[in-house]
Amino acid sequence: MNRCTRARSRVSAWLGRKYLARISRKGLGRAELALLPDELLSLLRRDGLEPVDGLTRMHAASPVTRVQLPFGLEAWAVTGYEEVKQVLGDRDRFSNDFRNLVDTTGVGSGQQPGGLGFADPPVHTRLRRILAPEFTMRRLAGLAPRISAIVDAQLDAMAAAKGPVDLVAAFALPIPSLTICELLGVPYEDRHEFQELSAARFDLLGGATASFGALSESLAYMARIVRKQRAQPGNGLLGMIIREHGDIVDDQELAGLADGVLTGGLETSASMLALGALALLDDPASAERLRRDDAAVDPFVEEQLRRLTVVQMAFPRFAREDVVIGDHRIAKGAMVLCSLLAANRDHPSHRQDPALPAESRRPMAPHLAFGYGMHRCVGAELARLELRTAFPALVRRFPRLRLAVDPSDLSFRPLSIVYGLDKLPVLTGTPAAHPTAYRPVRRGRIGVGVPGAGGACPV
Repeated sequence: MNRCTRARSRVSAWLGRKYLARISRKGLGRAELALLPDELLSLLRRDGLEPVDGLTRMHAASPVTRVQLPFGLEAWAVTGYEEVKQVLGDRDRFSNDFRNLVDTTGVGSGQQPGGLGFADPPVHTRLRRILAPEFTMRRLAGLAPRISAIVDAQLDAMAAAKGPVDLVAAFALPIPSLTICELLGVPYEDRHEFQELSAARFDLLGGATASFGALSESLAYMARIVRKQRAQPGNGLLGMIIREHGDIVDDQELAGLADGVLTGGLETSASMLALGALALLDDPASAERLRRDDAAVDPFVEEQLRRLTVVQMAFPRFAREDVVIGDHRIAKGAMVLCSLLAANRDHPSHRQDPALPAESRRPMAPHLAFGYGMHRCVGAELARLELRTAFPALVRRFPRLRLAVDPSDLSFRPLSIVYGLDKLPVLTGTPAAHPTAYRPVRRGRIGVGVPGAGGACPV
């Protein structure tokens, strides 16, 4: 490469980083969208509950696809199950460092996210060792009664409402929001700010407060909470970390960890609760099993985690060196975008006929809804606990639950890292007299059809 070519390459890379920084601050407008290739947009779009045709076609052509970004930036879309595992599991040859993603020159350090998702070892290793013990099943068992109480309270409020109820606002958002307030030990009255900060982080069409544009506000809020906890540690997760590790974790790192718990656990769980409820409305057989049999809950939750994959794409990785993925050589510095949605539809065991009896099916390969490798979601067991508590409680309390609008009127997020619904209007019908007891469904169907979501759920 001659001097002139190298200079052009450096200028293109600089312009590309400035372009990514602009998107981070202002979101994606028409001008930015016009510059992005269809392959990239297909990673962030959905057709109802299913992948868009563009993603399906791209994966069918190759599990690793080169994506030409503006200003000559090189990126690769990875959609195959094994190939995604290869990237996410390789800590030595791929970096998550936030500074790879945007030009942070002139940006205050308070706008860098910190936390686990955008950190590499040894920082990631140290912070995860501090946070992970607080998310073991043993620690979370103490939170289970509180989650049950939160779910019951939301169901009580739904039962008392007259007319249609928005399941997103009344059920899907409050449960993880109040759970995280409880977990972190932050004020209950802050739950609405929690919800807004979390939702804005993943909305790529949200204008000035979109995506990473919400980062500064969120970290500033968390920094205030951390300062209060540092002065007077409470009984929540932040207080525990301060008491046990306060001398090795500074306020910025702790705010980053708290922000990661918020963004990783609120919007994702809320989307799973809403989309999972929608799937139940279109699948009376699964709703029936959840009402009758406690043993049906775990397989239902795992299958919906795989099928819905609300976190559509993993955090971007950047190649530390030249590396081969599948049949393609990825150059050092290239961005690698892993589609968790496509990967969770790719493994042969994930493509079995749902009509097959359970004894005839092959064992399912582990899904990648929580990621893979060292960056696998630290709050996975908390999310499972919420879902396992909420779904059976919902269908047992409201056996006649049904959509209050035509499915075509439902509004899904058009372009978002975390897929979800804006609203889910439902009619609850007459609540069961004894919410915890099984009550048979008298109607043949509890919901109406959802495009692309027909058929029995393979649990």
